[in-house]
Order: sequence, then structure tokens, then C-alpha cells
Amino acid sequence: MNKLYRTVSKTLLATVVATTGLLATTAANADDYPKKPVNFVVGFGVGGSADRMTRTMASFVGDELGQPIKVINKKGAGTQIAANYVLNRPDDGYTVFASTFAPYLSNTILKGKASYGMADFSFINLQWFDFELIASYKDSPYKDMASLIKAIKEKPKTVKAAVMQGGAGHITIKLLLEKYNIPQENLNLVTFNSGGKARSAVAGGQVDFIIISAEGSEGIREFLTPLAVVRDDRSDRWDAPTINEAIKGSGITMPVIRGSMRGFAVSSELKNKFPQRYEKLTNAFQNTLANKGVQKTLKGNNIGGVWIGPDKADELMKENFEMFNTYKYLLNK
Repeated sequence: MNKLYRTVSKTLLATVVATTGLLATTAANADDYPKKPVNFVVGFGVGGSADRMTRTMASFVGDELGQPIKVINKKGAGTQIAANYVLNRPDDGYTVFASTFAPYLSNTILKGKASYGMADFSFINLQWFDFELIASYKDSPYKDMASLIKAIKEKPKTVKAAVMQGGAGHITIKLLLEKYNIPQENLNLVTFNSGGKARSAVAGGQVDFIIISAEGSEGIREFLTPLAVVRDDRSDRWDAPTINEAIKGSGITMPVIRGSMRGFAVSSELKNKFPQRYEKLTNAFQNTLANKGVQKTLKGNNIGGVWIGPDKADELMKENFEMFNTYKYLLNK
């Protein structure tokens, strides 16, 4: 009996010690994180949409975390430089990826030969959404989608368009031509790596029409005739039908390819190794966007500020990747 008692006692003691150690480790992981400033790594240069979103959110999220936020810009290679930087940093909650994730992250994986995949990131939130606008130069003869498509079909190489290289607009116009059985070479398509240059081209009448993010086109509104918005419902900011309303009667239905989606993410390893830290970060963003003062600041700077949470953000990014993967062949034509 004594031997059995001693054996049970030792087992219980070992269990208590192990449990205490586990609890201590867990507490240390959650403890007083963050103990130092947190870095927000932006996948673009200073002054762009993602950078403005990040810098506006930084001080507010810092207040929630109780530590200052340092914004670091790592532009280049379609956000691949920033993505690699984030993944090569310790997975400890002190590095957050801030970017326009769609379409750039999908493109770096599908076309940029990235060493990472979508599963390497956990998306905290996507807070700023945009959609593609199809608009013609104000003095062009194309006042609706029907006249534009007819001209591309019947007058090869006479219609000139501007799109962002590899973006949702780029795929949309090529898919539209494919659906109408119009040879891709019928359209004189000019691709840009800068939204500003693409918009300057249409505002100056150098191209007949453009497909590009709507929000960034507010500044050239006076030079445009909106033809369609690439979304499921109409926009209250642009007087134009949806893409499928605009081509109604053609017998064609276009898939709606989402435009820009901007937000914040961390490495998936952080969520696995330090779930409490991940939860604290997530709560900090959610609480920040629930603040009416923050919402007023974001709105005043024309920056989106919705909270959809990690699950929905992950779902939307997977959908974006699958959509771009389905139609990536079009970008090679």
C-alpha cells in the first residue's frame, strides 16, 4: 500500500509540476505582450492608399496595445519584398503585414514565383474595399458598353484601353473579350504599373477607356463617362449600371472579380505559436474600428474602416486567389 501510495503521489506531483510549467509558459506567452513597439510593414511606398490606411490606424491601434507602432515601408516586386520580410521576422506578434492584399498577394504567388503561399498568412481583417470602374474618356464616342464592345469587335486595333498590370481590371477586360468571342488582339491594351499614370492616360484622352479602381478615380471624375461598375449592385457614387446590367441582352454573364482589398495580416505561425498574442492583436483592431472617433478620422480621409474579422477575411482572400488562379491564363495572352 505504501509503495502504491508513493507511486501515485509521485505521478500526481509530476502532473502538477508539468501543468504549472505549462500554465507559466502560457502566461508568459500572453503576459504583458507587447513589451516593445510593434512594426507595421507596408507593402508599398509612402503616400499610397495602403500606407495612408496604415499610418492612420497605427496610433489608434497603438493606444489599444499600450505600445507605439512603427510603420516600415518595404515596397517592390508587387508586395513580395514586404511579404518575405514579414515571414522572415520572428513569429512573436511584433511584425504585422499591412497591404492591399488583393490582387497583389495572389499575383505574387501565381505569377511572381513567390516562395510562400496564401496559407502562410493569417488575415486579421480586411477593412477597405474597392471595386473596378469601366469608364470612357469624356469626349470619346463610347457612351455605353454596347457601343464600346461593338467598336472593339468591328474595328480591330482602333480602340485603346488602360489597365493596371495583373489587376482585377486587366482580367475583367480580357475575360469580357473572351466571352464575346472577340480576338484579344482586337483591343489596343496598354498596361500600367501605376494607377496614377493609367488615370492620366484616360484623363488626357490618350486612351479611349479604362478599367481601374473606382475610389482612386474620384480625382479625374470630370474627364470620365462611367460605363459600368464591376460589382453585384450599383454604386451610390458612380451613375453607372453593374457590369451584367450593362451587357444585359447579350446572353453573357460576367463573373464579378473583386477589386482592391486592404487590411492587416500576420504570419500563420504567430497564430499557432502565440494564440493569445494573436487574439490580443485581433481585439486591438476590432476595438479600434469600433471607436466612433476613429471612424470619423477614417471617413474624413476617405479611408475604409469596416470590421469583417479573421474568418471572413481568410475566406475572401481564398476566393480571390481561386478566382485569379482560374483566369490567370488570360494574362499570358
